[in-house]
Amino acid sequence: MGVFDDYKQKDSVVVVYTGEGKGKTSASLGLMARALGNGWRVAYVQFIKHWEVGEHKFLRDISDIYKNKLVFYKGGAGFYKAGSLSAKNISDKTHRDLAKKTYQRALKYASSGKFDLLVCDEINNAIHDGLLEMALLEHLINSRHQKTSLCLTGRNFPEKLIDLTDIATNMTKVKHHFDDKYLANKGIDY
Repeated sequence: MGVFDDYKQKDSVVVVYTGEGKGKTSASLGLMARALGNGWRVAYVQFIKHWEVGEHKFLRDISDIYKNKLVFYKGGAGFYKAGSLSAKNISDKTHRDLAKKTYQRALKYASSGKFDLLVCDEINNAIHDGLLEMALLEHLINSRHQKTSLCLTGRNFPEKLIDLTDIATNMTKVKHHFDDKYLANKGIDY
């Protein structure tokens, strides 16, 4: 008798990468790579990062390789309520409208049964910042197709919803050069 004989496997899981530390998007990209490497169909939806970042170029380049196995959607208008880093000249209404449009796309992917994995990058921030209601996040989790795994990233995942997850990782910052007034480094932070 083996050690794992009493274990079962779920058809799909809800994975959360949250916390103040760096690495949430990077972890979701690693999860995406693992899924694609196993022949899965993946939808990757970004809620906040509107400007051109390294992962956008990467996703665009590999989409030619993975063709119908990878769908990428970039929504949102940039940082919201982030002080001097906030997107300039974007109204609160525009931020909310773009977040809702991005959410609708994610919900469509989650419930369609066409994807094995849906990554919603920075959705937790959209919830925390009030661009989307927490009830919508709960609805997304509960409406996903039974075979579609879901990855939710961003700071401040709602503690009230933790019981709806299967794997939750809190990225804890030990040190980050931003605290010493250094901007993000291309290729490392974005």
